[in-house]
Amino acid sequence: MKKDIQERTFNFGLRIIKVGDSLPSTRSGNVIGKQLIRSGTSVGANVEEAEAAYTKDDFIYKMNIALKEARETHYWLRMVKASGMLKPTRLDSIIKEADELKKILGAIVSKARGKSKK
Repeated sequence: MKKDIQERTFNFGLRIIKVGDSLPSTRSGNVIGKQLIRSGTSVGANVEEAEAAYTKDDFIYKMNIALKEARETHYWLRMVKASGMLKPTRLDSIIKEADELKKILGAIVSKARGKSKK
């Protein structure tokens, strides 16, 4: 499981970089592109940090940050789609992946919180 989420969020970050670099060189394209790349690559970075956590609380904290970054990335992807900056067909699968990552990370955080209360 550990390697799966690490690999999945790493690949997600790579895809986000490609989407961000494909945005138009307009004021809004540049601003959204920077935000998208920051949040999208941060998901995997925080998962990696969580895996190296010294305590359960630190693990939960880092995974929760990864979840928040996944939520933000999902928002920016939806914004790109709604604004018409890129073709919807180019975004549909990565929006779905962002949604799935939110669910997976949410489940990891919930499960870890449950274990830490015992």
